[in-house]
Amino acid sequence: MQPSIAIVNDLSGYGRCSLTVSLPVISAMGISCGVVPTAILSNQTEYPDYSILDFTPYMEDYLNKWKHLGFGFDGLYTGFLGSVTQISIIRKMIEDFSFSKIIVDPVMGDNGIIYDSYTEEMCNGMRELVSQSSITTPNLTELCILTGRKYHPDITDDEIKEMCSELVGMGAQQIVVTGLCKDDMLGNAIYYQDYINSNKSDNNDNNDCKASAKPHFEIIYNRKILPLRPGTGDVFASIIAGNSIHGVNLSDSVHQAMNFICTCLETSSRLNIPVNAGVCFEEHLHLLHLKR
Repeated sequence: MQPSIAIVNDLSGYGRCSLTVSLPVISAMGISCGVVPTAILSNQTEYPDYSILDFTPYMEDYLNKWKHLGFGFDGLYTGFLGSVTQISIIRKMIEDFSFSKIIVDPVMGDNGIIYDSYTEEMCNGMRELVSQSSITTPNLTELCILTGRKYHPDITDDEIKEMCSELVGMGAQQIVVTGLCKDDMLGNAIYYQDYINSNKSDNNDNNDCKASAKPHFEIIYNRKILPLRPGTGDVFASIIAGNSIHGVNLSDSVHQAMNFICTCLETSSRLNIPVNAGVCFEEHLHLLHLKR
């Protein structure tokens, strides 16, 4: 059967970000998508003006219809959530639907600054949601918020590893920390517990097999292509989400996402796409097609 995923994010009518990125990217990966909007905007927020419709009052009835009609999905991928109520609705959604994979992009802040909409109650709610994730993709600012650490621009690799370990201790299974800068490169850190089964008994009738956990931590770097553009994080998380549904190794998935974004950024510059219009990915979707 064709795999499927439910995508929860805001929808901008203009400007490549959020749902207008995730839907075509994940669809190109051979995955059927259901969409739950959290807000509807005239255009993405990097422009000097925009209109916004909060979709919160409609989300519960929307999802109740899905449940009543028996819709099902292999995975869930969440992006921007604008309130404690929305986080609660998505946690209820997880209870109502049997997702084998849950990918959480905790859109909370950037460059050491938490978004104005995020109260302490919302931060706690996002921590609870992240604790249920198969994969979570925080940037460095969000990693600090989730672990209660103070952000500073010189965070070391060891500190990143330690914070990732804390998130795993909260319940998150795999972590990708995005947007790590080093000279003229951008990197993404990967962390998870690699469980290895070991046979502790020679008695064939009563094999005592136990799983030993070994932390896996690596940082994958690629070249930085300027100018940086809005929406690249959505492209990245969407590819990670799609590959998760297909069971692709996380390191391979991160490599593919980084290479794809570099290609798209080069095309965006060549075609003189305005920065606020986001990253030009449409011409390269064939690179994501599932090879059957």
